[in-house]
Amino acid sequence: QVQLQESGGGLVQAGGSLRVSCVASGRTFSSYAMGWFRQAPGKEREFVAAIAWSGGRTYYADSVKGRFTISRDNAKNTVALQMNSLKPEDTAVYYCAASRLEYGSSWPWLLVDYRGQGTQVTVSS
Repeated sequence: QVQLQESGGGLVQAGGSLRVSCVASGRTFSSYAMGWFRQAPGKEREFVAAIAWSGGRTYYADSVKGRFTISRDNAKNTVALQMNSLKPEDTAVYYCAASRLEYGSSWPWLLVDYRGQGTQVTVSS
């Protein structure tokens, strides 16, 4: 069993930066690929970024490529999403997810093994 807890959300102006993090409980964190999703008001939840269990492969949605960076620290059971050049359309609740399988740049929310509760990110114009 893995429990995920996000933190670091908040309010930032367009063009600014924010870092959201996710800490996982359990001793098998390094066995899981980790991903981030987001859901904006009135929209479907969408994949944002993912990283392999080793950290050697990363994947991004086209909408965030070049602006967001995903990283992980297996010694600390954490995964982070550094978000730069933020836009108002990045406003959403950001969710952390863990999966035994890697899905490349198209993670299916319903098939991941564990999900966090989310953290709100608001980008003002």
